Amino acid sequence: MSNKKGLKIAIIGAGSTYTPELIEGLINKRDSLPVKELYLMDIDERKLNIVGGLAKRMIEAADMDVNVVMTDDLDGSLINADFVLVQIRVGKLPARILDEKIPLKYGLIGQETNGIGGFFKGMRTIPVMIDIAKRMEKLCPDAWLINFSNPSGMIAQALLTHTKIKTMGLCNVPINMISSVKQKLGLENAEVEYVGLNHLTWITSIKHNGKDYLQEAIEQGINSEAMKNIPASGFTPELIKTVGAIPSSYLEYYYYRDAKLEHALKQEKSRGEVCLEIEEELLKIYEDSKLHTKPALLSKRGGARYSEAAINLVDSIYNDKRDIQVVNILNQGAIDFMRDDDVVEISAIIGKDGATPIKANFKNEHIKEYMLLMKAYERHAVQAAITGDDDEAMRALLINPLVLDYKKAYPCYLELKEAHKQYLPQFFKEDK
Repeated sequence: MSNKKGLKIAIIGAGSTYTPELIEGLINKRDSLPVKELYLMDIDERKLNIVGGLAKRMIEAADMDVNVVMTDDLDGSLINADFVLVQIRVGKLPARILDEKIPLKYGLIGQETNGIGGFFKGMRTIPVMIDIAKRMEKLCPDAWLINFSNPSGMIAQALLTHTKIKTMGLCNVPINMISSVKQKLGLENAEVEYVGLNHLTWITSIKHNGKDYLQEAIEQGINSEAMKNIPASGFTPELIKTVGAIPSSYLEYYYYRDAKLEHALKQEKSRGEVCLEIEEELLKIYEDSKLHTKPALLSKRGGARYSEAAINLVDSIYNDKRDIQVVNILNQGAIDFMRDDDVVEISAIIGKDGATPIKANFKNEHIKEYMLLMKAYERHAVQAAITGDDDEAMRALLINPLVLDYKKAYPCYLELKEAHKQYLPQFFKEDK
């Protein structure tokens, strides 16, 4: 990439209250990322004006010479972009709330990215992401698409196997998990092997000066830091010993499924409803014309270090840094039991040509079995999202450990499909 002309970065879904995180990241990296044009694109005019207004003030306060454009024009945002950062929520938070609440009526966990709720988020989001990618093929074929819309792994699987663009998926769980485990062991410079699929990951090695401290961490029952956006109780030392690796907090949904369901049933409000309140509070704060920094309340949304993960990735690609980051990319032989075209969440060397996965050395049958199971689910789910095939959708759900039961899954599937009808045209072709 040429340094001469300066960068054009497009943020799709810029009305998100997370956007100030990204702006803060760009300001922090101003010396290595010469941004000249920043396109903030969203279809929600009110949120774009409020969040975009704050973004502009942050950039002005940092005295950066950047042309900030707020727009609802997707194509205009993409033309000649160098990086396209996507953080969309199709159907916004009200759709998430349906994903969380409807499954509970059927005795199923409702969650943003896991189980049948996460499945429907994928069904709504994948066609829109593929549309963005197809436009990029025409308007900015050399650009990188960095996606942190959820379910990130499933979306990466769809984009990397059904479009030609350069892309990788990103999540803020790895950066938080790895640093919290290093901190707890007092090994800030350890090399950590981190493997799995998005929201289904484990730490399988913690090496420092030639010694692996994983067993020590397992014996101490060390948990990684839980994400703010999920209610985590932590894993018992016995469970960590059984697993033989340190699981990420999202695995509580699988290992403690019934307790998680019970917890969700007892809550007065779903996480989406809480987020809706936090979002409105944030928008009120953002509207203050004197505010030109990221407010502290933002950390309650569960996006800790998310700008750092995202902008580090842009920086490493643009400046060919060849440092190590965890991303969702094609396996390409890195994990020997997965297919080459399976998307995995893994450490990779990041440079101008993208991500080169680092070969994983772990031997853990439990992780292998879980990854193969959940990748089978993801592949059926991606197929369903693209074709609108009900049978393919049900095949996915019957594999998913948070669903499984046909008598619960099928009626819940029909209700969620109807509830999200306006965002699922692929499933309602006969209505056209």
